Amino acid sequence: MNLIRNKSTRIIYFIFLVVLISEPIISFSQEKVIDQIAVIVGKNIILESDIENQYYQYRMQGEIVGSESSVKCQMLESMLFQKLLLNQAELDSVEITDSQVDQTLEQRLRYFIAQLGSKEAFEDYYGKTIPEFKAEFREEIKIQLMIESAQQKITMNIDVTPSEVKSFFKSIPIDSLPLINSEVVIGQIVKKPPVSLEQKLLIKENLRKLRQRILQGEDLSTLAILYSEDPGSAKKGGELGLYGRGELYPEFEAIAFKLKKDEVSDIVETEAGFHIIQLIERKGEYVNVRHILMQPKVSPLDLLIARKELDSIAQLIRNDSISFDDAVVKFSDDPSKNNGGLLINPITGTTKFEVNQLDPSVSFVINKLKVGKISNPVLMQTEDKKEAYRLLYLKKRTLPHRANLQEDYNRIQTWALQDKQSKAFKEWISKKAKKTYIKIIDKYRQCEFENEWFESK
Repeated sequence: MNLIRNKSTRIIYFIFLVVLISEPIISFSQEKVIDQIAVIVGKNIILESDIENQYYQYRMQGEIVGSESSVKCQMLESMLFQKLLLNQAELDSVEITDSQVDQTLEQRLRYFIAQLGSKEAFEDYYGKTIPEFKAEFREEIKIQLMIESAQQKITMNIDVTPSEVKSFFKSIPIDSLPLINSEVVIGQIVKKPPVSLEQKLLIKENLRKLRQRILQGEDLSTLAILYSEDPGSAKKGGELGLYGRGELYPEFEAIAFKLKKDEVSDIVETEAGFHIIQLIERKGEYVNVRHILMQPKVSPLDLLIARKELDSIAQLIRNDSISFDDAVVKFSDDPSKNNGGLLINPITGTTKFEVNQLDPSVSFVINKLKVGKISNPVLMQTEDKKEAYRLLYLKKRTLPHRANLQEDYNRIQTWALQDKQSKAFKEWISKKAKKTYIKIIDKYRQCEFENEWFESK
């Protein structure tokens, strides 16, 4: 179940961390303009259309704050920074391998496919097949990785000490300290319905028959289209694309990396179900495989068993027979048990959620709980879209307040680090811009930039 209902308002820092292809690529603007070079940085250029397209994209997303000219100037400064980083990467002869590009492409594609629901929805949304998309953006991904490498080199040794965090906090005027909304920390104990032995045996027998047909000459990709229960890969003949170590289910990965080209595995069991796997290719520490997945079916009775087990666990916790923390370790079927059962906010990377960041079905339950209390079993969907039950636990709730070191140390530490990194970038730009050929058309010389890009306007 996706816990996030909507993204909180973005805070724009000077540090511009670009995530390529994070939104649909806009290749047009509202008005037809004669394209021209707006800026030259070393051997690299920024076109007028680059600025116009990014501005149009942000406007379509409703993220424009300020006048058109000031926003375009901010965007141009971010682009200047990227091109200066790229110029430095080229001077340093930064090398990006094909494997790095493949891995980054696959990671980003998986993220957007998950957001849109399926590979088919992704292709429909972007108007390109996945192979076409990869081919079109391969070079841009390589350039982005070069930029990231140069950027990381500037900040790799930057950290903040507790005393620096305190000094940074004290430097902020009290009336400028941001207001922090009410936040909650939530834990969970998940019980997945048990799968009957009969179901497992049936699935294995069906896969054995399919494997035998493949060994006798039939095509796994054709059988995957017909029988695989992985909606993301079935229509592509079971092909997953390149994955690196640590990105697949451990049991799946262990077999995939041992296979020879075109070899078909025995049956492999993972959390997702049962698979047979065929190696398409291996590139160093990356593999591309096709597979057929079959999943045991869960009956209403199986779900009822999971719910009743959680009812018993909840009663033990309420009677103080076991603590929530111990119950998580002993009973939960979810990977969050390794984090004390706490949910992680994907926006912030912390365990704190604003209530409006939660799925309504979760906030509805949490709003009724007192701190330290647990809910009754709640029906949920796991990440692999299977039904299960869970207990929700309200570990902590904060009231709205101004940022302070006691309640918001981690948040303030992040701000302090970003401030220190920003100063390092500013110093780096000041040095490198003086040594780099930078030319800008008169139209943008009127911009009030944050940094010294030119000797004079």
